[in-house]
Amino acid sequence: MNWYVLYVQSRKEKKVAEMLGDLQIEVYCPLVKEIRQWSDRKKTIVSPLFKSYVFVRLPDKERQKVFAVPGVVRYLFWLGKPAMVRDGEIETIKSWLEDDRVEEVTLSKLIPGDELHIKNGILKDQKAIIQEVGKRRIRLLIPGLGTIVNAKIKDVV
Repeated sequence: MNWYVLYVQSRKEKKVAEMLGDLQIEVYCPLVKEIRQWSDRKKTIVSPLFKSYVFVRLPDKERQKVFAVPGVVRYLFWLGKPAMVRDGEIETIKSWLEDDRVEEVTLSKLIPGDELHIKNGILKDQKAIIQEVGKRRIRLLIPGLGTIVNAKIKDVV
């Protein structure tokens, strides 16, 4: 079975996750604690790490079951297919959120100027600087090779 990413209505992540669980669907909605400051007080709130997203794990033939839950909008697609998340990636998220040494978790998107380490493919173990990011393309400067690489991407991890 695979983990799929559901796009849900804004601020409905926890309720959708609860209702999916009631339907015996394996669901994961990573939550983080945040301290919010108002003029007169501070309050700790629990909110979803991924706004408007919930992960579900179910057989491919049962994917339509999720639409019985109010608040589910659609599956997230990547390159024309439902986006899938590996078990290891879900486990990594869980371990970060359960680790007492981790004080804060925030999300960032790839932006020009970011440096990264390429882990797979023909440029494995090269360091690169992001020059440009598109929907399915990325332009990287590889200083060690003295070149710019334009790539069509399937996965950015």
